[in-house]
Amino acid sequence: MQKEKTSSILYLNNMEKNKNIRLVNLANYERPNIYEVNHKEWVMYGDGNDYFNVIIERYLGSPTNARCVNGISDMIFGRGLEAVDRNINRDAYIEMKRLIDERELRKIVGDRKLLGQAAIKVVYNKTKTKVIAIKHHPMETLRAEKTSDGVIKAYYYHPKWGEIKPSDKPKRIPTFKNGSKKETVELYVVRPYVSGFYYYSPCDYQSSLQYSQLEEEVSNYHLSNIENGLQPSLLINFNNGQPSEEVQEMLERRITEKFSGSSNSGKFILAFNEDKDTAATVDAVHLPDAHAQYQFLADESREKIMLGHGIVSPILLGIKDNTGFGNNAEELRTASILMDNIVIRPFQQNIINALDEILAFNGIFLSLYFVTLQPIEFVELDNISTSIVKEQETGEKLSSDKSDLTDEQFDDLFAQLEALGEIIDDSWELVHSCDAETGVELADAKPNSSSIEDKGVYKVRYAYVPVRESSGSRQFCKRMEGLTSNDIVFRKEDINQMSFKGVNKKFGHNQQNYSLLKYKGGKNCHHFWELRVYKKIGSGEVNIDEAVKDGLILPQNPAEMGVRPTDMPDGGAFLKRMFNKIVGK
Repeated sequence: MQKEKTSSILYLNNMEKNKNIRLVNLANYERPNIYEVNHKEWVMYGDGNDYFNVIIERYLGSPTNARCVNGISDMIFGRGLEAVDRNINRDAYIEMKRLIDERELRKIVGDRKLLGQAAIKVVYNKTKTKVIAIKHHPMETLRAEKTSDGVIKAYYYHPKWGEIKPSDKPKRIPTFKNGSKKETVELYVVRPYVSGFYYYSPCDYQSSLQYSQLEEEVSNYHLSNIENGLQPSLLINFNNGQPSEEVQEMLERRITEKFSGSSNSGKFILAFNEDKDTAATVDAVHLPDAHAQYQFLADESREKIMLGHGIVSPILLGIKDNTGFGNNAEELRTASILMDNIVIRPFQQNIINALDEILAFNGIFLSLYFVTLQPIEFVELDNISTSIVKEQETGEKLSSDKSDLTDEQFDDLFAQLEALGEIIDDSWELVHSCDAETGVELADAKPNSSSIEDKGVYKVRYAYVPVRESSGSRQFCKRMEGLTSNDIVFRKEDINQMSFKGVNKKFGHNQQNYSLLKYKGGKNCHHFWELRVYKKIGSGEVNIDEAVKDGLILPQNPAEMGVRPTDMPDGGAFLKRMFNKIVGK
């Protein structure tokens, strides 16, 4: 454990030698000590296994720290969670909104900021085939299970770890995708990677916690002085000879216990002596410019706390200062953009990545974002080229764009689609292929970004089939067939991305964006998506059943993915009556 001295007094034994001058440490700042203990399955966090509560105490005791935590948490959550492709994937959007309660999400955001990590409780149905609830779990009540293979497979729950008794038996809760079929509750712990911290991640303002404590102590000192009467610091002399080393240590300990800490400031000392010749003397040590010193400590604490939180301008959190930001709108706008990009977005993306992985278990793939609290005037729009990105940046809903695409625009969008695809190299073998909805067919035949559907040595991709080479095919279908012929396959996320970018929207209802996943080339299209599962060569022989046992979760895709639109009712045409029912019109 490493310790840093934050305050001390001199205890002077008024004797002839300097060896009798002692330094008494009244306070020390402790970094979290993470360690394993024999005969315990969980990993301790801090001395007394109670470091989360230490962080909470620094939050409750420091007004500046509390305001920073609260303000940044509000910025991260913004006006809630949204999806840019909510109209294209309406069913998935409704399901997402049902699973993620905003009150629970706000708690998750709060823990992630305050404690450096947050726990999401994932609740399954009885057969563990579907997630039925996504909830918050108090992070301070959890301790990580020991691991030897690099994967934390469970956390242990206890309501008050600092008060745990030998007879207590904390409850073991498995982590996401590491529980048995019978365990219908799992935990997904959201935390960033921090070098040197494996089991627990420190909060992002860890280095400023001592200043939070200092701010609290300074306020306690002033309050105690007012309550007890202002009194200078004291120099204590013992004039009746030099006691033994044991007695000196005893006196030192008792004085420290009785009179250290800000809450003891201003108190008097009552001494009982045999006579005045052997009485201890108490001399006042006057501190010149004491008010200036304490003002310096208060200002220094405030500055360092805000620095630890990455506050670009205090006024963004409602803290007035003398930087000039209050009167300079352009500087304030710049500060807002900077803080949003370097502080807020990393938090948001960390949480969204976790939610994406959980939602994928239910076959839900959406482009999620948090609606910003920033006024639109403070949003950087200069480099925004698409309406999709504009909505993500500003929170302003997309408007319906019914205009047709020019050939040039179509070529540009299709080039983007092609760039998103990948060619499976020879280091992968195809172990499973079927239509995207149902069926299992093993194959013996022979992709660059990972998909959320990937698991370990397995990749899940989709191919546009069949290759018909019909002269009557639409431009979109011909181009897609060409990609398939060149062994180019796609992640589900890429297909969704191009859906709401408007690829082939000429064939959508009223020339609007539509789901390429469900309706491929549009009405009467003769194509469907083929699901393909690849396995890294050299990782052993496997069939699809063994892959599932390894942890691969076969996607739960919309039924329409594996069906040709020409085989759908009315050739896959837009059904206005059904649409109105879905959107509640």
